[in-house]
Amino acid sequence: MKKLTVIVFLISIQISGFAQINPAAKYASIVSATALKKHLTIIASDSFEGRETGTEGQRKAAEYIENHFKSLELQQAPALNGYQQFFPIKQDSIIEVALLVNNEKSIWGVDFISPVNANQINSFKAEKIVFAGYGIDDELYSDYTHLDVKNKVVIFYKGEPKKNDKYIVSVNGKSSVWSDGTNGLIKKLETAKEKGAIGALIIDAKQSIFTQQSIKRSKKASVFNPSQDAEANRLNLILISHAYAKRMIGLDFENINSIASKSGLLNGFEISLPLDISYNYNKYSDVVNASNVIGIIEGTDKKDEYVFLTAHYDHLGKQNGVIYNGADDDGSGTCAVLQMATAFAKAKQEGKGPRRTIVFMTVSGEEKGLWGSEFYSNNPVFPLEKTSVDLNTDMIGRIDTERKTADSLNYVYVVGHDKISSELPLINEAANNKSTRLVLDYKFDDPNDPERIYYRSDHYNFARKGVPVLFFYDGMLLADYHQPTDDVELINWPLYEKRAQMIFYTAWEMANRNDMLKRDKPLPEGSR
Repeated sequence: MKKLTVIVFLISIQISGFAQINPAAKYASIVSATALKKHLTIIASDSFEGRETGTEGQRKAAEYIENHFKSLELQQAPALNGYQQFFPIKQDSIIEVALLVNNEKSIWGVDFISPVNANQINSFKAEKIVFAGYGIDDELYSDYTHLDVKNKVVIFYKGEPKKNDKYIVSVNGKSSVWSDGTNGLIKKLETAKEKGAIGALIIDAKQSIFTQQSIKRSKKASVFNPSQDAEANRLNLILISHAYAKRMIGLDFENINSIASKSGLLNGFEISLPLDISYNYNKYSDVVNASNVIGIIEGTDKKDEYVFLTAHYDHLGKQNGVIYNGADDDGSGTCAVLQMATAFAKAKQEGKGPRRTIVFMTVSGEEKGLWGSEFYSNNPVFPLEKTSVDLNTDMIGRIDTERKTADSLNYVYVVGHDKISSELPLINEAANNKSTRLVLDYKFDDPNDPERIYYRSDHYNFARKGVPVLFFYDGMLLADYHQPTDDVELINWPLYEKRAQMIFYTAWEMANRNDMLKRDKPLPEGSR
């Protein structure tokens, strides 16, 4: 009994000594699995209906976060009237759409779809369809050489061509602006219009039919920043199925599609189809508000410098009557921010408040395209040049199902450590080594990361403005990612707690060090 008493006494001395060395330890314990679970069970419940941006579920989640900030007596940002920074989104719904070829009506969802968020009210009639490869016109490669598309409809593929396994229109073999993403399609539609085409039909070589999700989303969607519609600059986006394309192109289609699926050259095909084609598109638009929720703890001697803790609280909403609760994505990050706010508020109350002002910001619109953080970065409440760092948390509650190493219960992916500031990894690694001792994995900072994770969460909108960022992430890209099975029951609570505490320790260090982080490395690709 005496021996046990001595051991307990020694352990208590060690804990006490650590708390004296690192005062953050006392408050880090507030970021506990129990507290995180209490928040997440509510945020990821069916009553929030998946928190889709622009819906009642998103507004309900915003109210929950705001009420928590109020309960902690966090300050409001002086420039805002309340805790929410509102931004407009346009919600579009199709009223009527019709595509006819040789007077035969095409079937929506089977033959074609025209995504409402990429189209404007429009109509056209033509007597000829011209095959235009990938729809690219570039110094290094053009599908329009010798093509006359004036007053005609063009048909082309997504993507761009390769030669010897390297993209032709590229820098160092990397995909260019013409590739599969949204910007590439917009550029192709603009190019077609510049060439005189009045309509465009688009084929995806790797998707022969349309998914139920894409059909549903194509009829009703939200669009960010309704003041910047570009209907005058490009054609409508009309996607067609393989079967429908084959009916128009004929026997050559199988050969052409096989080449396109391998990114082969398509500018050798000269196909002009004498087909009567007409298209009519009409939709209804309504503007609603979404919001970022912001609460602050004012600093002491460095209160005019800022440390941001961010996460997105929106998710995918309801699809076909099924709720996508988004417990990990990003209920986990949201609740980590809520509980870190609780811990810092307690420290402030006890006279241990941060030197820099800490801004707790949960954003919406991430799943739609980083809308909320983009709006903030373009309309900052606090000076970006005085924002020392953004620590962004998006999915920290699960274990990467593809991770097969022995440390799978003791890791977190850290993104952005080698960009903008050389001090980022030094501070983060030191804070981690003094506390949770997680394995910090930089896998997704590889320049060749095919998933481009660095560009896919809200930290990027700070980074593109020159603010140093770290993004903490569990790596879940398969299994339940963006599935209705992303529920609270699958969260790994001990690991979730450990990750959230590590982020808290890192924030503590960055909020209390003498200097703001250096900005001594180049901005990331695409910054502005």
